[in-house]
Amino acid sequence: MPDGERVRIDKWLWAARFFKTRSMAADAIELGRVRIEGERIKPAREARPGERVELVQGDHRIEVVVRALSTVRGPAPTARLLYEETAESIARRERRAEARRYAVEPASALQGRPTKRDRRLLEKTRS
Repeated sequence: MPDGERVRIDKWLWAARFFKTRSMAADAIELGRVRIEGERIKPAREARPGERVELVQGDHRIEVVVRALSTVRGPAPTARLLYEETAESIARRERRAEARRYAVEPASALQGRPTKRDRRLLEKTRS
């Protein structure tokens, strides 16, 4: 990509495969889930190499540094070349994975509301 070419941040996030669609990237930006250098941005802001982008996806917080610009969504290995995840972000992700491995989230086994039978079993165990 030529040096003078400009890329909107929502388009870059889509090309880097952080979001499935460009409109989802724009919505996340509008909701303040994407920040550059700690500041809220708008979807039309231009991405620049060397900038630190912070993303919140669900309960995960990812920090990356923009390495290259692209307006084309390619395969995942190519998309990984567009950014570099920071050491703090990698360490945080590994700590979360280790915590999940040793301590299972209690709510992960729940699937919707309990049935009448489940409720009766719960009440039996409580009394």
